[in-house]
Parts: sequence; C-alpha cells; structure tokens
Amino acid sequence: MIKMNFQFFVEKLKNLKNFEKFTKEKKDAFLCGCFFVIDKEEGKDKQHFDFFIPSENKILSFPVENGSDETEIEVKGDKVPTKISFEHDFDFRDIEEMIKNKMEGENIDKKIQKMLYSLQNLNGEDFLIGTIFISGLGMISVKISLKDKKIVDFNNKSFFDFMKIVKKDD
Repeated sequence: MIKMNFQFFVEKLKNLKNFEKFTKEKKDAFLCGCFFVIDKEEGKDKQHFDFFIPSENKILSFPVENGSDETEIEVKGDKVPTKISFEHDFDFRDIEEMIKNKMEGENIDKKIQKMLYSLQNLNGEDFLIGTIFISGLGMISVKISLKDKKIVDFNNKSFFDFMKIVKKDD
C-alpha cells in the first residue's frame, strides 16, 4: 500500500539533495505552504513544499513526487507568508474517510475523483484546505482543523453553480 501520511512526504523532502543544500544556504527560510494532489482516477499524485526566504523575499517550491528541481515563486507586495509546522501527524486516507463520512451524512452519493489540498496557517492555526472533485461535475470545498482532526467547513457545489447562465432574447 502506498504511504499517504504527511510525515512520509516530509521525509522524502528532507532526502532530496537540492533540499539539503537549500537548508544549509538559506538559514532564514521557513515552510509556508504545502500542496498535495491525490488523483483517484489517473494516479498522478503530487506533493509540493513551499519555503519563504525573508532575506530574498521569494518562495521556493520543492516538488517531492519526482524529485525535480525547485521552482521560484514571486512574492508580490510586502505581505510575509505565515510559517507552518512540519510537526503534523495525519494520513490522507483518514482525511478521505472523514470527507466520505461527511458526504454520506449530507446525502452526497458521488465518487471522489481528485483531491487537492493546501496546508496553510490561518489566524495562528494550521489547516488543511481541500477542493474535492466528485463525479457528476461536483466539487466540495473543505477546511480541516489539524489540531482537532475534524472538518470545520464543508460546502458542496456543482460545476454549474460557477457558470453564468445568460438567456437568449427571442
């Protein structure tokens, strides 16, 4: 079975040669975001860890899934990203199960196709923010408190909710 826990991906990151060099050279850098794609249909999972470098006012994103080189992300304005912790212990399979249980409770009988998660710090607390694509052109947005290990926000939308319908005059 494929490892799906957060600490597994942290270890993969720490074992990247370019990350080891980065941590030695950029002592002021800190983790400011993580992005995860779990593709249930095509299996094209991705994991990226983003680090803010205050002395250079830039972010470097490290893709873990294929060990490729980091990507520089421009920081616009003077808003400093918030530091997030490496010290989380959660498994994406448990998160998926939590979402499936909530879907069942909301009478949503669709199949999960793809899950996009962003680990972010909001108001001093780390959250997993998710966009879950489900069959039937559906989409669920979810916010999970990592401290409490529970869903704090859950919204079910259809792709059609985002489309502007314009009536044709007769």
